[in-house]
Amino acid sequence: MSTRKTTLFYFLLTIVASLAVGMVIASRLDLAPASSAQTIAVPAMNSAPLTGAVNADTFRNIAKASTPIVVNIRTEMKARSNELSDFFGGGGGGGSQDDFFRRFFGPGGGQQDDQQPGRRDRRPQREQKTQAAGTGFIISKDGFILTNNHVVEEATKIEVFLYGDDETPYQAKLIGHDQLTDSALIELVDKPKGALPEAKFGDSAQIAPGDWVMAIGNPFGYAHTVTVGVVSATGRPFTTVPNRNNDMIQTDAAINPGNSGGPLLNVRGEVIGMNTAIITNARSEGNIGIGFAVPINTVRDLLPQLRVGKITRGRIGVSVLPVPREAFEDFGLKERKGALVAQVPAGGAAAKAGVEPGDVIVEFNGRPVNNSDDLVKMVIATKPGTSVPLKVIRNKQDKTLHVTVEELDLEAEQQQTRGGRGNDRSDNPTETHESTGFGLTLDNVTPSVARRLRLPSGQTGALITDVDPDGPAAGGLRQGDVIVSVNGRSISSAADAKRELDKVQTNHLAQLRVWRNEQEIFVPIKKE
Repeated sequence: MSTRKTTLFYFLLTIVASLAVGMVIASRLDLAPASSAQTIAVPAMNSAPLTGAVNADTFRNIAKASTPIVVNIRTEMKARSNELSDFFGGGGGGGSQDDFFRRFFGPGGGQQDDQQPGRRDRRPQREQKTQAAGTGFIISKDGFILTNNHVVEEATKIEVFLYGDDETPYQAKLIGHDQLTDSALIELVDKPKGALPEAKFGDSAQIAPGDWVMAIGNPFGYAHTVTVGVVSATGRPFTTVPNRNNDMIQTDAAINPGNSGGPLLNVRGEVIGMNTAIITNARSEGNIGIGFAVPINTVRDLLPQLRVGKITRGRIGVSVLPVPREAFEDFGLKERKGALVAQVPAGGAAAKAGVEPGDVIVEFNGRPVNNSDDLVKMVIATKPGTSVPLKVIRNKQDKTLHVTVEELDLEAEQQQTRGGRGNDRSDNPTETHESTGFGLTLDNVTPSVARRLRLPSGQTGALITDVDPDGPAAGGLRQGDVIVSVNGRSISSAADAKRELDKVQTNHLAQLRVWRNEQEIFVPIKKE
């Protein structure tokens, strides 16, 4: 080998070796850029106070700057059997939230991909589908878009239309979704040539009633419609899934079907909420001045989990009630604070820790519990597997328990709620009694009733056979419940229950434990 070739060979060898060593050093020192395949840059939040005057140009400037971040979303999904004839709930007449969420999609929600009726066609019938529309907003140049879960849930096809181009559909895919906050993250599969605009995030914790806000969306298919109003209230509890609430921003900015998933903006043009729900009545399916938006801080905190497609929350396995406004002293409380335990399902974390129905939880992990909603927020924000101290008031005495937080399976919880057993009433009345001041009619528990209601072996009580709809017990007790204790005293018969209930003074509470749906629950009832 010639001297020139030898020199060139070693020169190239030195370069390759240097590169290899450099890569090793960089990896050891974490100098190489990390893969972003499973991460998302959480948008910065502007927490500076909102100041300055609103003038003739304010809303025009917000609309001009923020409209490009808003997209029109159209979805296609398999039709459910009850949606084929009445997708918008027009034949149901009710006002359930399931009906509402279907109505809150935009035009096209009831379209079916099927053969025309009356046609004689021997071809196999195609799968029936429905189409719907909603809104979203772009949060990153990578093509990530936030919208409502109910806009894209169960969608087999998602198309996104960008501002200024209503004719070009861009395919998108669902990355992650969450029923509790009704939020979803989707990503553009097809992307435009130019750079995408990004939403700016404000601080929803700063929003107060009376603040000006703007909503942008696609109501009734009218793309990129701007409406203006004020924040009507904050922290409004709204039931997004059965038995669980999410705090919302209430606004009178006009929101209509098709606005779902669009941004609610402050006077700086920053997103402070995601429009989600409206209140309707029998006369109108559109805006009547009461709309709700998920606070953007709530969604922003979930973004890393939405990106990986799994939301992890804690649970301890209790059902809680607000502490009664009247006679809270009967629980040994000095002020009306805490969360009253109504149910403790067997086998759950709370049951293992020794929590009982009738306990009032006043501290969770060293933090005071102001009310039942406060406790729920603390629990779901706690990492599963964490052991935390739980301070309760039981029989007017403080007690500290330790509970290991479990992981919340929201889907399983909802299935269990839907699958609850109904209550049966006795068909063999033996000894009927009416309680004074509660509006209850009671009967003894016969062996056949005990078997039907699956009472534990040896458990006695008083069967509720009737509840006065205008009486004080109507809100908490129901026909078929079995009263097993009153103010800590076990009940063996209807007469026993009546005697203990009659001892309760007017305007004081009867603290009841009742058997319902194969488990014991706690129900406080005020005597009138």
